[in-house]
Amino acid sequence: MKNAITCTTALLSTCALLLTACGGGTNTGTNPTTNTPATTGTSSAIPIGIAVAQTSNVALLGQEEVAGAKIAEKYFNDKGGINGTPVKLVFQDTGGDEAGTINAFQTLINKDKVVGIVGPTLSQQAFSANPVAERAKVPVIGPSNTAKGIPEIGDYIARVSAPVSIVAPNSVKAALKQNPNIKKVAVFYAQNDAFSKSETEIFQKTVKDQNLELVTVQKFQTSDTDFQSQATNALNLKPDLVIISGLAADGGNLVRQLRELGYKGLIVGGNGLNTSNVLTVCKASCDGVLIAQAYSPEHPGEINAAFRKAYTDQYKKEPPQFSAQTFAAVQVYVEALQALDKKSKVNKLQLPQLRTQLNTQLLTGKYNTPLGEIAFTPIGEVVQKDFYVAQIKMDKDGSKGKFAFLK
Repeated sequence: MKNAITCTTALLSTCALLLTACGGGTNTGTNPTTNTPATTGTSSAIPIGIAVAQTSNVALLGQEEVAGAKIAEKYFNDKGGINGTPVKLVFQDTGGDEAGTINAFQTLINKDKVVGIVGPTLSQQAFSANPVAERAKVPVIGPSNTAKGIPEIGDYIARVSAPVSIVAPNSVKAALKQNPNIKKVAVFYAQNDAFSKSETEIFQKTVKDQNLELVTVQKFQTSDTDFQSQATNALNLKPDLVIISGLAADGGNLVRQLRELGYKGLIVGGNGLNTSNVLTVCKASCDGVLIAQAYSPEHPGEINAAFRKAYTDQYKKEPPQFSAQTFAAVQVYVEALQALDKKSKVNKLQLPQLRTQLNTQLLTGKYNTPLGEIAFTPIGEVVQKDFYVAQIKMDKDGSKGKFAFLK
């Protein structure tokens, strides 16, 4: 999805709490059995790699993915795994940069001998690390990579995260529905981040398609904490709507500083702000922010009900989009492996053969996931029909909040 930075001082405690709560750290969940691939004719657990950000401020997103993956592992193993053989998730921490992601992918492929990988968290990381998997002919399913061009990286690259071109316009349309008098729009985006650059192009096109006036485009870095200059420049032009493409940390701080400077209009946040962890950054100032969604906890269906219950039982809050998408990515692997196993026992296949056949199989299936029914195009793009818009609702004191889904 996006580029990344090291946790700022203000976020260190938040990241630490997230890591503690979700079991963060490199190699979380790894044990000797996962280093033996399911290709030896034994009943060893079948290893699936999870390469997401468990450290850096990207952990605000990555830890939600860890949570979704772990719930999926238990859910599908409780149902018998791959026709009686369990799956074992092998976690590698990518951190927030490209080098850490490449290292995580290489370790999962060469040392942990996984059959496929779920990850990484950010599109910026995917553009660097996915070619590593492509060259090794290892399937990759992106749980949160929505920038343009991700599936086109190679034949072994797919994603369960719908592209920003489909999702982002919904939030602008929701803003216009709430305030039909919107005429002037200010856009902010993180210029050092592949996803934010991709997303802002869609937002800016949507603004023009809706015959709105784009009064300014303000750039920032994902490492920025002070947005006074950009915010002041924009507010001097008296926008009726502000649109932000960034990460939870920088985007949340920008929201807060816009409100502190007196902006009272609607704010649309991009997918990088699509996490309840943003609430600890902008607190009361988060109230009213609109964010398009590819998942709703209220989506009907048995599997979403089970996923929602497992998540709320453990974390005492509604499951977020990133957890649901990662659950769905693990589900795709499990169900593709089940289908493949019925044709030819996966434990008896050599690892290169298994990876290739798994990649072919997963692209041909249909999957009833917490996101709804999904499938893939031949190049690995997700096909999904259900999308939503949520608005952040904060308590008066700003200590607690939630995503309220709009009808």
